[in-house]
Amino acid sequence: MDAVDSPTFVIPLWADLTAVALGGVQGALFASGFQGQRRLDLLGVAIIGILLGMGGGLIRDLLLGLTPATLQSNWYLITATLASIVGMLLSGIFQRLNRAIVMLDAVVIGLFGAFGTSKALALGMPAVPAIFVGVLAAAGGSVLRDVLMGLPVAIMHVGSLYAVAAGGGCVVLATTAAFGVPLPIAAVIGVVVTTVIRVLAVLFDLSLPEQRKLYRRKVAVETTGIPIIRTDE
Repeated sequence: MDAVDSPTFVIPLWADLTAVALGGVQGALFASGFQGQRRLDLLGVAIIGILLGMGGGLIRDLLLGLTPATLQSNWYLITATLASIVGMLLSGIFQRLNRAIVMLDAVVIGLFGAFGTSKALALGMPAVPAIFVGVLAAAGGSVLRDVLMGLPVAIMHVGSLYAVAAGGGCVVLATTAAFGVPLPIAAVIGVVVTTVIRVLAVLFDLSLPEQRKLYRRKVAVETTGIPIIRTDE
């Protein structure tokens, strides 16, 4: 199988495998950085890398009601495994290259988001659900990773703009496609937009406002000084 097919759009195999490989490296780097009681063995690190590398594609295709492309070719699992090994072997070097890790993280989000939205649009899905599929594909791998490792889900907490960055790129992709831009070009634009948003968010420490507790008015206290006018029926 040489490509991930849909009626009017084809994700080249090399592009899909690139996203898998980058996700595998990223996942292995993340898992390798744990210390103390949460430290993982080699198999654990490899599993996290494989899950992050293949998770986005699995979620994308399951949401679209398709047989997962990652299970239709030997190359996906092989690529994710090799990438995880590379991430483990080079973790010491990568951990000192913080900017490279940030860029890698941003590109992975952009690729999975763009592929998810593009494939959904090509299958005839409306723009808003297609964007939703792209965002879930982009952030789904990290959610699976956090759940498997027993960690708080990163995209749910202050300081993470994973979903926002992915959403921005997917919205731009769907909008440009609606104006007649070919899907492959729109996908590239979407990846660039997501990458830029994510990198800027990290560099300038941007995040969504923190959730604040909503207090219900104590009506009995606040309205004691308000006269009640009764009308006779």
